[in-house]
Amino acid sequence: MNLGLNEKVAIVTGGANGIGAAISRDLCGEGVRVMVADINGTQAEATAEALRRAGGQAAAATVDVTDEASVTRLFTDTVDRFGRIDILVNNAGFTRDMRITRMGMAEWDAVVDVVLKGAFLCTRAAIPHLETQGGGRIINISSRAHLGNAGQANYSAAKAGLIGFTRAMALENGRNHITVNAVAPGIIDTDAVRSLPHYEKIRDAAQKTTPIPRIGDPSDVASVVVFLASKQASYVTGEIVHVTGGRY
Repeated sequence: MNLGLNEKVAIVTGGANGIGAAISRDLCGEGVRVMVADINGTQAEATAEALRRAGGQAAAATVDVTDEASVTRLFTDTVDRFGRIDILVNNAGFTRDMRITRMGMAEWDAVVDVVLKGAFLCTRAAIPHLETQGGGRIINISSRAHLGNAGQANYSAAKAGLIGFTRAMALENGRNHITVNAVAPGIIDTDAVRSLPHYEKIRDAAQKTTPIPRIGDPSDVASVVVFLASKQASYVTGEIVHVTGGRY
């Protein structure tokens, strides 16, 4: 199937590791030129280099998505490198889990700012470029946690807010042929998840309680993102695609 992605240009925030790296890899596999953007510039460059060795077109950028000037530089550098921007994947995010009575402002602000403020700043910067191209794609990586998880008030609130943001942006920008969708992964087998102290228990519980009895792979999420970025998804906007193996 021709997805119509060859020579398109994508920015993937949080693109250096885990789900972001898988998204960058699969987009490159479809001929997309990818800017791997991450707060960890060294790892972003390593990921971009691996993509280039595999035959893809990729570059790396160090970005703090909560900083307006840093985001502006990211978009300027991407246009300077690749000439245009067609796709934005707002993937940057992380967890700082604890019960609400132990959660300080630092833990709340850090998570909410990266997920929500980051998506706001990057989307605002992307829209004029997508309008210039006559359309484009924005894909926000939310989480099944938008339904609520104990110990994740900050993360759940941020990911739920990202869904509201997605739907608002879909309504605002559809007339300009810009689609805005979200993907909500469940438990995905990333290095961050593997580093959790009770990873084995989490994995085993997922296998027992998920209708598809396994933990998710980053490629499961990346495949959905590639579809939403493609020309086949040109009439899909404002949607939330759960990649959870049926776990709600």
